[in-house]
Amino acid sequence: MLQDLPTALTMGFILAFLVGPVFFVLLETAVLKGFRSALAFDLGVVTADIVFILIAYYSTNQILEKIKDDPGLFIFGGTLLTAYGVISLLKMKKKPQHDAPHPTVVMNSKDYLGLMAKGFLLNFINIGVLAFWLGVLIVAGPQMEMDERRIFFFFAVILGMYLLTDVGKIVLAKRLKRKLTPIRIHWIKKTISIIMIVFGIIFMLKGLFPDEAHQLEDQIEKMTPESPMDDL
Repeated sequence: MLQDLPTALTMGFILAFLVGPVFFVLLETAVLKGFRSALAFDLGVVTADIVFILIAYYSTNQILEKIKDDPGLFIFGGTLLTAYGVISLLKMKKKPQHDAPHPTVVMNSKDYLGLMAKGFLLNFINIGVLAFWLGVLIVAGPQMEMDERRIFFFFAVILGMYLLTDVGKIVLAKRLKRKLTPIRIHWIKKTISIIMIVFGIIFMLKGLFPDEAHQLEDQIEKMTPESPMDDL
């Protein structure tokens, strides 16, 4: 199992820096609500990853291939993500007039559970995450002779490294809190909401125009450097 460590650690580190909705919301949560809140959100994200990995492992490849390429699921996930961004924009108050330091946010146990649920749902509605873990399993599984212990160790290391890297991102983001003012925070939230809408629209377009999306992905794949998984 130790021979799988280098690849797993590399994948976990790279995964933590993949730019997507979760990436931006994690940084926003760290800056505005602190370390514990961001960690709670991130644990929800990792829980969704675990669910996807278990689905990928215990389901047949034919079923998974059908699920991950179903245009309806991309449209559904994209709609939810877009709605999330639009609702966030609508709930925002007008731009603050005073540029004073942002007050400390007091959190309780219910808030942490809510943030975990938010992280879980935000990651879970992205069907592309299932496709990603399925792809990793299809490539890595045969190289590990489909040994259950090796496979689960491999994925555990990936998620552990991912979480550890995210903790570092949270700590760095939290240091920016003193420099934030209500006006800057307003623009951060607005930017996050717009990013959500953009990603949601991308997912919906992928579902509405699957053939064109596959062609674009093939072109991007040809231009992308080889993944660490290729060395397995």
